[in-house]
Amino acid sequence: MENLTEPELGPAGAVQGETPALRLFALLELITTRDQLFTLQSLVDQTGLPKPTLHRMLQQLEGANLLTRQSDGRHYGTGSRMRRMAEDVLLNDTRHGTRHAILRGLVDEIGESCNITALSGNEVIYLDRVETNEPLRVHLGPGSRVPVHCSASGKLILAQFGPTQRERVLATGPLQRFTAHTLTDKAEIEAELARIRIDGYAEDRQEYLDGLVCLAVLVPNPAGRSNLCIAVQAPMMRKSSEDLLKLLPALRRAAESISRIEDHADLGSPESEPIAAGW
Repeated sequence: MENLTEPELGPAGAVQGETPALRLFALLELITTRDQLFTLQSLVDQTGLPKPTLHRMLQQLEGANLLTRQSDGRHYGTGSRMRRMAEDVLLNDTRHGTRHAILRGLVDEIGESCNITALSGNEVIYLDRVETNEPLRVHLGPGSRVPVHCSASGKLILAQFGPTQRERVLATGPLQRFTAHTLTDKAEIEAELARIRIDGYAEDRQEYLDGLVCLAVLVPNPAGRSNLCIAVQAPMMRKSSEDLLKLLPALRRAAESISRIEDHADLGSPESEPIAAGW
């Protein structure tokens, strides 16, 4: 079993706030930005806060289902309420309209259905989708979920994680085989993730639905890892995997445009920033 090495959290006193509620939020924010589990003692060592104070804070967050204690009784991870809140924020983000306009422009350019996705637990959740006007298409609306191991977006996000977090995402039980092309062997998945890290994009080669192929790229996040992807899906009778690869430049332009929206919003710029036109 892999050793749960504790990551660095920064200088002592990193968990600060003007009120107890803000200090709780700061601790939660600190934990959720890392891809490893934490113990009480590791937080004491790395934040400089007194052990009784941190213990009380962890109890409050655990009691609210924002954190959950692992089966060993020592390590903590994000709880179900925190994950649901993260999903709601993504699904109801005020930037949805601007992102949707970019997605619509991408579909108009390439002629196939496109979506914006994020990882939630061991599944990919569809945050937005624009369907092609072609008569043959697959309907997967916002809120739809696809297992991470057979999704181009899921594999792309997973490829950014360290070994411990990858194992946690994939260790929920036997991986379901949806088609003859679904990767269910952990060694094969690791080899696929290694290729994705080199290529910078991911493919779904009929791994979720027979006859359906997909290509995904990350929406760049200057702060670090990204949990947002933009992807194109098409039936093989119209597009082969090789055909989809020719669409990489268009996908990447759209991803860069969405990234700029995120950056402007974080800086307090108005959402009406004229980014969508022409990307």
